[in-house]
Amino acid sequence: MEKIRVVALGGLNENGKNCYCIEVDGDIFVIDCGLKYPSVNNPGIDFLIPNFDYLRKNQDRVKAVIITHGHDDQYGALPYLLNLINVPVYASSTTINMIRMDYGKKFRRFQTYHFISVYPSSTVVIAGHTFDFFATTHSISNSFGFALRTEVGNIVFTSDFISDYNHVRGFSFDLPRLCKIAEANPTLLLMSESLKALTPGSASPKHRLTPHIQDMVGNMKGQLFIALYTQNFYNIQEVIDLAVKNDKKICFANQTLASFKKSFNACGDLVIPDSNYFELKDIASVPVNERIILLTESGLKLFSDIKELCYGGIPGLKISNSDAFVMACPSVPETEIQHTEALDTVFATGANVKNLTRRDIASMHAQEEDLKMMLTLLRPKFYFPVKGEFRQVMGNAKMAVNMEIGLNHSNIFAYDNGMFLKFDENGKFIPAPEKVNVSDVVVDGSTVGEVKGNVLDERATMSSDGVVLMGCLISLKDKKLLSNPDIQMRGFIYLKDASDVVSEVSRYFISTLDTLVKDTHGLSMEVMAKKLSDKMTRFIKKMTDKEPLVICELRNADEADRSCAQRSLARQNRAANASSNRIHSSKDQTADIKPKLPNFTLPSPRKPIDDSSNGQSN
Repeated sequence: MEKIRVVALGGLNENGKNCYCIEVDGDIFVIDCGLKYPSVNNPGIDFLIPNFDYLRKNQDRVKAVIITHGHDDQYGALPYLLNLINVPVYASSTTINMIRMDYGKKFRRFQTYHFISVYPSSTVVIAGHTFDFFATTHSISNSFGFALRTEVGNIVFTSDFISDYNHVRGFSFDLPRLCKIAEANPTLLLMSESLKALTPGSASPKHRLTPHIQDMVGNMKGQLFIALYTQNFYNIQEVIDLAVKNDKKICFANQTLASFKKSFNACGDLVIPDSNYFELKDIASVPVNERIILLTESGLKLFSDIKELCYGGIPGLKISNSDAFVMACPSVPETEIQHTEALDTVFATGANVKNLTRRDIASMHAQEEDLKMMLTLLRPKFYFPVKGEFRQVMGNAKMAVNMEIGLNHSNIFAYDNGMFLKFDENGKFIPAPEKVNVSDVVVDGSTVGEVKGNVLDERATMSSDGVVLMGCLISLKDKKLLSNPDIQMRGFIYLKDASDVVSEVSRYFISTLDTLVKDTHGLSMEVMAKKLSDKMTRFIKKMTDKEPLVICELRNADEADRSCAQRSLARQNRAANASSNRIHSSKDQTADIKPKLPNFTLPSPRKPIDDSSNGQSN
């Protein structure tokens, strides 16, 4: 008989980093493996990924990774997992192409990854377990959910979806197949997304871009620029269809997407007739009123590219006041400021600007009525709302209770990441006290690892109030200061205001350090520097009402004496061994050493590069 456990490594009570593990009789299936973009309070971080320690320690039990669709909050952490464990990845051809486009050149081992293409509405046996996949409608084509068959009922994972029945190629919700799955086997557990659970109604047809731009495409006087997220294939395909219908020509300003056009076309995605497509290098041969230029990128990079275009940074492209610009990329959490900056830059070009918000275009995530449809169809014995902030997960749970279909506090689970949901061989829920160690793992350039909270706090402090560096040479043996302090300030106060502040800070630094040195109580240099930093932070806060990051560096001249003597002794010993006619004892050598104490000066930080001339902002 089968025993079942489910745990989230990410995706609960947060937006992004989706990663769920379903265990059946000890076999682990990883469902999605996404990243999360940091908040403005986490400067200097590219993105966050789940902690994979649990999977690494149990890698012999991990049978497969299943990526439900081609968005980076579902697949963005995949290469980092595959660098730890060797496991096959099941995904649609579109999703595999998206992963290859983002990571194919970034990871040297990418060609060794084992991808298995899955048709969205198919049945696949993986490690002896049967998965019934069903196609869903989402903003990326060939998305799917699945039902994992067990002896006590199906475990259904919907992934992201909306209720839409227009049967658009690659975006068709396979409701008949889902009905057959529900009829063939009862649903033990339903796992459904929560991002839009608090939004009344259904997403369809508010997700469509066509009604907002069809008149603009049909009556173009100049160029038409449209900014879209790369991973929103649904809206991109709408633009393509309108271009074909109105005999316009499309160009991708993003060369990455343009270079993968053939790969996507082979999967039936983003198919553009040759007569309606041109490359950027051929733009001069296309009449101005026939040009539709698509700007496509992910996240903050899109807003950066928009500003670069407006500043004339993309060769061959220039915006004039006879052109039109559609911002069809509503901001997502943590990108509102960058979106506003990009929008202002577009307005400054003089073009006719149309800014579409989430009130105009709904995101393609299940809203209240979409979720009710899924619950009514599957009638699960247990319900596990996933993917969303706490308020969204709770909204999903409360909505299910209010439906009065047998779901209540005893069979709906609003869990945290790392908490196990466990069922015995009879499908009975068993409270599981054990937890998986979960945390955010930081990806910062080529560095991957856990950054402690104090490091992030220090970065945030430096970005807001600057940094003050202070150093001094002391002698613990003689209990006195041997140099004046060296004080440097960056991003703290204006230079014209600095003299009085530096004088007061220097005075307090000397008196405080002198007290610590004379009464050390056996403190180490590190502890003494920390105490000094804390005192200086409070003093500066009281004096200036600012709280910069204060770093104190102390050097003990006594240790410098010993180190200098040891180095000199080593040099003379080497010289003595190399010379056969001169022999000195180590005692004589040491007696003649009179080391010179170094002047204490903190290294001056490099002057930051001024890139304001190119019109870009980071």
